[in-house]
Amino acid sequence: MSRPADLDFSVWRDRVLQRIGREHQRPTPQRMLVAETLFHHRHLNVDELHQEVRRVDPSLGYATVYRTLKLLERCGLVHASNFGDGTSRYEIDEGGHEHHDHMICTQCSKIVEFEELAIEALQMDVARRHGFALTSHRMDLFGVCPECQGGARR
Repeated sequence: MSRPADLDFSVWRDRVLQRIGREHQRPTPQRMLVAETLFHHRHLNVDELHQEVRRVDPSLGYATVYRTLKLLERCGLVHASNFGDGTSRYEIDEGGHEHHDHMICTQCSKIVEFEELAIEALQMDVARRHGFALTSHRMDLFGVCPECQGGARR
């Protein structure tokens, strides 16, 4: 799934350069390739990310991809989520762009992002009624996607 058009790559790249520098690390071409690949793809695990970057640079090793992911995570640029398939999947921190939730197919592991203002309002109302001051939340819905439903009927 591609990045929304309203999040500019040059802004993301500048954030990466700045935060990597704060960690006293160099923005090597390999690290920047990993960051760029994460910008353009969502919900990749380490293996999938490694496959994607090797399309551009076949010499890039698994350990470099893994260490770069951990650096980007430490810098607050990416976060890991587990969607029930036993692997961590990574997304960039969009820095103030809209929050989104996920629907995950339990058969093919397809991940669909969605935003629903009514659900967001209801969550805020429930938190308020229980005296909670929300700092963040995450909602993942598990089910069977339309493609897998159609395949099961054949």
